[in-house]
Amino acid sequence: MIRYKKLGYVALNVRDVERSAAFYRDVVGFTLVESSPSTAYLTCSDEHHCIMLNRSEDPGLKRIAMELEDINQYEIAWNHLSQHGYHPFEVPIEERAELKIGKAFRFADPHGAVFEFYCGMQHRPFRKQPHPVNISRLGHVILNVPNLEQHFPFYTDVLNFKPSDQRFNDKGEMSFVWMRCFPSPYHHSFGFASSETLKLQHVAFMVADINDIGIGYNRLLAQDVPVVCGPGRHYASGSIFVYFLDPDGLTIEYTLGMEEFPEVGARPPRMLDGAPETSDMWRSRRDPRMSKIGSVELMDRTNPLVL
Repeated sequence: MIRYKKLGYVALNVRDVERSAAFYRDVVGFTLVESSPSTAYLTCSDEHHCIMLNRSEDPGLKRIAMELEDINQYEIAWNHLSQHGYHPFEVPIEERAELKIGKAFRFADPHGAVFEFYCGMQHRPFRKQPHPVNISRLGHVILNVPNLEQHFPFYTDVLNFKPSDQRFNDKGEMSFVWMRCFPSPYHHSFGFASSETLKLQHVAFMVADINDIGIGYNRLLAQDVPVVCGPGRHYASGSIFVYFLDPDGLTIEYTLGMEEFPEVGARPPRMLDGAPETSDMWRSRRDPRMSKIGSVELMDRTNPLVL
């Protein structure tokens, strides 16, 4: 089965690359590595990027990129996806050079969302720029997906994601699942919520300390950035959070703390109910603008190299 190193980077579509790059650098806390009118790369470490911004008139998710555990996983993942009919295709070397990544391929999930699996990213001989909010890593991506229960085996059996917790509605149907990319120990790198339409719900960035939550929250308020939920605390993972909107209205989360799982002997996923406290133990107010904007760019299955 496929083994991962981590959730590597997320590529977002934004209307104005320069405006969004400045926001993620100056307000959120990332280091801008390089940019052009059409593309920008930002990082929170010595790796080249954990966010890619792409110019588009339809803001939302462009693709999700996973770093495989090592080069041996490349062929394993390729063959596994091919055997299950998902037709991976290699990323051309010219594009890999731009992305500063090693061998890589892409494929579409059952909904058409684009995933990229890659082996290694270039490291920079520079420290990230100091910022009042210390972001330690890309945390997770949450998608709203149609027919969650129907496609649940894709995430578990094909991608080898491990469910940490599952939430059920009053009809006994799965309404949400938190999943970790095995053998990553973190409670979730992904969440999938049952929905009528495919949409990016939010992207989360893990901060280093409780002070980063407080400082980040007050900086957002001082700069008139819409805070749409929090501070609060999630029951499932135990993390503390603040949600806010970027310049295009995409929902972003600062998050701190998360249950970690051993590779062997991990507890089974819990069945959680639909009580409001399951989402937020502190019952913070949720702004109706939260998660309203966030399209998902679909792969052109007739020409997958055109993304």
